[in-house]
Amino acid sequence: MKRREFVTFLGGMAAWPLTAHAQQATLPVVAFIRDGSADGSQLYVTAFRKGLKESGYVEGQNVTVEYHWLEGQYDRLPALLADLVRRQVAVIATPGTLLAQAAKAATTVIPIVFSVGEDPVKLGLVGSLARPGGNVTGINFFVQEVVAKRLRLLHEMVPKAVRVAVLVNPGNPSVAETTVREVQKAAPTMGLQILILNASTVSEIDAALPHLRASMSS
Repeated sequence: MKRREFVTFLGGMAAWPLTAHAQQATLPVVAFIRDGSADGSQLYVTAFRKGLKESGYVEGQNVTVEYHWLEGQYDRLPALLADLVRRQVAVIATPGTLLAQAAKAATTVIPIVFSVGEDPVKLGLVGSLARPGGNVTGINFFVQEVVAKRLRLLHEMVPKAVRVAVLVNPGNPSVAETTVREVQKAAPTMGLQILILNASTVSEIDAALPHLRASMSS
């Protein structure tokens, strides 16, 4: 190999990392936001990656996924969404009612994919189930629609119980209010007394448990 050819070859080799970096930088970015922690969200992450792969997307190859964990600190959400909108990420994935509503309020351009436990039409996320419209779409698990059914199943499993504690997250007011309303409506028909406990974080759940035990034993 002649000297000039060798120098050209070395120059090409030096450019490879830069080329690879440029290709990496141009990958579409999907922002995955969850209100919990990274450790407590592994099942969600695994399922999310599986869904991406089934759709032909693999992290680091043809898509970049940014994981954002609020860890119950909802006050971080406005700044986070503002940054994502400023950077014009390709998609925002938001498992959770409050997250989806905040994302919709933040942008009418970036596609938003949600998963909620309530009617997305009532939540104002979509125009209708048949024709969502706009930049928002997703899945409704109908969790809130079966609140009373779950309470009845619990009553059938433990028929001697007269007091039932319901733990709700006040940080997600839409779900919390619906749960409390449906439980309080159904409880009298079963002869049950309801104790409502509020907790948004792991530490608040731990703090609520002693009150729960004291109330149940009294």
